Order: sequence, then C-alpha cells, then structure tokens
Amino acid sequence: MTEVVDILGVNISAVNLELAGQEIDRWIQNRQKVYVCVAPVSTIMDCQDDPEYRKIVNNAGMVTPDGMPVVWLGKLSGNKTIQRTYGPDLMRQTCDVGQKRGYRHYFYGGTSDTLQILEQRLKEQFPDINIVGKYSPPFRKIQEIEKDTVLEEINSFAPDILWVGLGSPKQDYWMSQHRDKLNVPVIVGVGAAFDFLAGVKPQAPGWMQKSGLEWLFRLCCEPGRLWKRYLIGNARFVYLVIKEKLGLRRQR
Repeated sequence: MTEVVDILGVNISAVNLELAGQEIDRWIQNRQKVYVCVAPVSTIMDCQDDPEYRKIVNNAGMVTPDGMPVVWLGKLSGNKTIQRTYGPDLMRQTCDVGQKRGYRHYFYGGTSDTLQILEQRLKEQFPDINIVGKYSPPFRKIQEIEKDTVLEEINSFAPDILWVGLGSPKQDYWMSQHRDKLNVPVIVGVGAAFDFLAGVKPQAPGWMQKSGLEWLFRLCCEPGRLWKRYLIGNARFVYLVIKEKLGLRRQR
C-alpha cells in the first residue's frame, strides 16, 4: 500500500511518476476499480471548506502531489520518494507505457474541438496508442449526476482507463459519484491536462514548474478566473500550514 502524507487533513500519496504509473498498471491488470485525484494546493484548500469533498479525495485510490508546495511539505515530513506527479505528465507517461500494454483509453471532458485536437496530437506522439472513445459533456453543476445512457456508452467501449478533464473539484465529485456504475478499472481526474496536451492553453516553462511558480504563470494567463484561487487560496494555505506546524490549529 502506498505511503501517504497528511497535509491539512488531506492524504497525499507519497508517489512520483514512476510509482504512480506502476500503481495504475497494477490496478488495470487486476481489474481493480479505483479513481485517482491530482492535488495541487487549490484542491487541499477546497477540502478545508468542504468536509464532503475532503472525504471524496481521501477515498481515492491515489492522490498525487500535483504542486511543488505539496511536494516540499511531503519531503519535510521525511518522505524521500515523493516528487511532483503532475496531471499532464502522468497522462503523457501512461499513454506512452500503454502502447506496449495495449491500454484502451477514453477521454471525458473538455470541448469537442479540444478532444479532436488532443486525439490527433496523442496519436502523433504515441503512434500505437489505443483511443477507443471520447465525450464532451454539456456544462453541468458540480454535483449533477450523469445520464445512464452516457455511462452505458462509456462501458460499451470497455476502456482500461478513463481520463476525466472537468477541473477540480467537479471532476472529483464526478468520479466518486459514478465510480460504481463504470466498469473501467481506473478513472483519473487530470484537470486542465486536455487543454495543455492539445495545445489549447499554454503550459508554464519547466523552470517555473520546478520552482513552484506555475501558479503565477497561470494567473497571468487567466487573471479573471484564477485570481481568487491563487492570491487568496495560496496565502491562506501558507497561514494554515504555519498554524498547524506551530500546534495552533485544532485537530480535525
């Protein structure tokens, strides 16, 4: 069982890309039904305000450390294996490995245009990838239940791995709510990975990702949508971590 690191009550899996890939491969081979959440700082902060959401994240088969501050805290806790396990990187690696394994991929989320470009680009990078289906859902409220006909259609393609790109926390609620009705072994919520890998949205340079400044790049790209998440959320995250380290935060 993967070791976890408690960060403000959220159980972050102490993994890296290699370990996460091995776990996904094991689940697929064993046909074990799980879902995977990626957890940047924003996910951890959303969990502070919503106990139900925290339960959903903590019930995931794996919660990857998607942001550098999460990794730094994991290392400070004494874990040496934890490394950033970023949604787009995990998806890219799994698509590559899946060529040899014969993984059947299904993509749920994004726009029709984005999914079309994503499929084209993935096939260019990974010629032997097996993409069995994709679906662009209409806009829904965060906890709205998917139609059974859509779930039945996904099941009819018999995917080994279902990639969900709805953004957090919506994608995590969706995975939790529909996990039992889907026959696919592994469901992974990857946030904006569809947009990034399709080239619809720009990714931060590597040096910004490694130094923990990706949030600044994304804020500059989408200030109107992301200012609250990063300016207020990040400051609050630092405050709560310091408070907990000083023993001033009430136990959950």
